[in-house]
Amino acid sequence: MNRRTFLSALGAGSAALALRRTLAADADDVARDPLRPAFHLLPPHNWMNDPNGPIYWKGKYHLFYQLNPHAAVWGDMHWGHAISADMIHWRHEPIALAPTPGGADSEGCFSGSAVVFSGVPTFIYTGVQNAPPEQVTLRDGNDKLRETQMLATAEDDGLRRSRKLEQPVIATPPPGMKVTGFRDPCPWREGDWWYCGIGSGERGVGGCVLLYRSRDLRTWEYLHKLAEGKPNGKQAANPCDSGEMWECPDFFTVNKRTCLFYSTEGKVIWATGDYDRDAMRFTPRREGVLDRGAYYAPKSFLAPDGRRILWGWIRETRSDSALQAAGWAGCISLPRVLTIGAQGQLEMNPAKEVESLRGAREQVTVTAASPFRRKLSELAIELHVPGNMLVAATTTVRLLVDGRRAWELAIDTAAKEVRFGETHLPLPGLPWPHPTLRLFLDGSAIECFIAGREALTSRVYTLKPGATELEISTTAAKPIHAELWAMTAISRDRLTT
Repeated sequence: MNRRTFLSALGAGSAALALRRTLAADADDVARDPLRPAFHLLPPHNWMNDPNGPIYWKGKYHLFYQLNPHAAVWGDMHWGHAISADMIHWRHEPIALAPTPGGADSEGCFSGSAVVFSGVPTFIYTGVQNAPPEQVTLRDGNDKLRETQMLATAEDDGLRRSRKLEQPVIATPPPGMKVTGFRDPCPWREGDWWYCGIGSGERGVGGCVLLYRSRDLRTWEYLHKLAEGKPNGKQAANPCDSGEMWECPDFFTVNKRTCLFYSTEGKVIWATGDYDRDAMRFTPRREGVLDRGAYYAPKSFLAPDGRRILWGWIRETRSDSALQAAGWAGCISLPRVLTIGAQGQLEMNPAKEVESLRGAREQVTVTAASPFRRKLSELAIELHVPGNMLVAATTTVRLLVDGRRAWELAIDTAAKEVRFGETHLPLPGLPWPHPTLRLFLDGSAIECFIAGREALTSRVYTLKPGATELEISTTAAKPIHAELWAMTAISRDRLTT
């Protein structure tokens, strides 16, 4: 439900009028917040996290996401819903999935996926409810929730109404396993069978993806672990922090290569390797970190033109009290197109549709003696800086606020590394599929793509329109010609409605 619909539904009484004025004032405060992204997807207010169930249906892109409709902090998980014709401009729809009192998802509708089964869009997701200790599966230090896998089917082509099955379709983890978690189903089809990976793990053993199969999405048979990690000696109350729980698995094929994503230890791991379809097991051969920054729990889908599109959650890195004061939290990353290189390395770049937001192009020249500097009246830009692979030099992009450094990224081709604060990572090996640094600044969110091979997402809360300065410097002997665009907001009031 968007803001206008909600406010109009309150009625005309004095109490409703007072509440309507309060909500309108709060929404205006959110809309005016310069740190709130203007061209990334996020709900009108309150908390969001994982993208869920992206699907293309009847000419529209649908993206669901974890939503707390009542506060700007995590809790009371619902599925928010947005619809788009181009993956860029979004319209908010009513909440798609909400907890059912007394049901298996009474304490929250956690993450999941969307598929088309027998011509009907179908959602498989994790429901959580309070449970006695012997039935608990979510062991994060609180240890009171049971996770089960639930099913819902769409009842209209706008995917605005769905019917839940009352009982879970996968009610318990495999017998004999004391799992560290049991959530985030990822289904796919092979022939007459549907398969589903579920994020899990075991203490002292490591994270894993549990593999199930079904012919009808309703009756599932456990097979074995599709993939699993190894003990790493780390210990934490929350097994996601120690690597003993793999969240949000995503298993797919791109460029005839098999790829597995999972989220653990605060980061997203990608792995490419061998998928034995007879044994139904995946063996990683090459792996890495998908994004070196504030990026988590991604979900991909196959676009109508065959591109594998990835969405991720851009996390907040400020306190809960700051989030509550702001009235909003989290956003969805720009759509990324995935490919796999010849050596099995993951490659990704922003979808071409993002270019529709560009304003006038400005070409800027940077030399060792003359850095480029520009005050930003709005915190919404795209920047391309060419990467010269043959010249030993350092090129640095900075954001300054009132003359003080707020953010900095340096590409050092002499040392063959990228430096970001205390993070040092090697430059991608040659050849580079896209030999540029692409940077998107949107309010407090920054997405960087380095050579089409590395990504780094940041949150910066000290930026201010009019007081923020973009600086590009280089030690290269020859000039660098960069490109800069102002980006257009996807709504008039930053509420993406």
